[in-house]
Amino acid sequence: MLTPRVPERHPTVVTETTDGGATDPGAATEAPLPLDPSDGGVPTRLLVLGLAHRDGTVHAQELYRVAAEGGIPIETVRSCLRRLIADGLFERRGEGRDAVFPATDAGRSLLEVSHQRHLLAYAQDAAGRGWDRRWRLAAFAIPEARRAARDAFRDHLLALGGAAIQPGLYVSPHPWEAEVDEEASRLGIAEHVTLLTTDDLTVGGEHSPRALTEKLWPLDEVARRYLDFIETYRGVPEALEAMRRRHERLSEHDFLPGALHIAIRFNECFGMDPLLPPELLPRPWPGREARDLLARCRRIGVLAREEKGGPALFRVFDDAIAHLP
Repeated sequence: MLTPRVPERHPTVVTETTDGGATDPGAATEAPLPLDPSDGGVPTRLLVLGLAHRDGTVHAQELYRVAAEGGIPIETVRSCLRRLIADGLFERRGEGRDAVFPATDAGRSLLEVSHQRHLLAYAQDAAGRGWDRRWRLAAFAIPEARRAARDAFRDHLLALGGAAIQPGLYVSPHPWEAEVDEEASRLGIAEHVTLLTTDDLTVGGEHSPRALTEKLWPLDEVARRYLDFIETYRGVPEALEAMRRRHERLSEHDFLPGALHIAIRFNECFGMDPLLPPELLPRPWPGREARDLLARCRRIGVLAREEKGGPALFRVFDDAIAHLP
């Protein structure tokens, strides 16, 4: 039985009351939003990727502004950018706050996987189904001399929601052949990769699809994280709606750290979710409720935002939400 843990604390965000566009600094009101930009542990890499434009570029001016509002030291951001460039995910053009960081082919591939994962999640939630009862397997034996490519390929399979059956053999219930082929070709290891599809899979004596998913994927841990997220942010949509009814607005000082931290907490769940088809998941599955909660927070939060033209954090969420009925 999965039960939510009670969060240890629920920090508040102080917002300034506005009425008809006039800000009254003396009329600050506390909205019970569990967002605290000073709680540490902010994954700067997620912030950088979350600020990527649809063409894959990250603008230093936007990045440094959001980092400052979120209490992230600029040197921490610069160090992260250097690592991303060293990893071959981004390039640098220009200097200082005018610099632009375009994604490389590898970077665009990473961003596209994230984009497609969000679209898939919400599409499956809406349809309530998504499995054709076939398992897709990817097998590889990549020489030690190509260790970096081997590690990158394995990470890509995991990012696509795959699970390891044994070393060099991964499985997914999703039709991932095109994505796997493309990544193998990009890494120059296609000759070492074999793909196959079956409707008859037995692993360690388990044959039942539900039993296989429980064996191969950490669904209990994923569910626990989603339940924590739901418990922590359950009251945010109503708090934001109450602000709108009082004609209050979220300043950038409140909106940007809030948007950053709810995205970080959501990614702690979503990042390890294999996004299995609903037919293979325990019911009720908290992932759907968590995504619905995030969608409502994003929609209402954007409406309550004072500076509509400010940096667009985590466009991937909004692109996925835009496809909802």
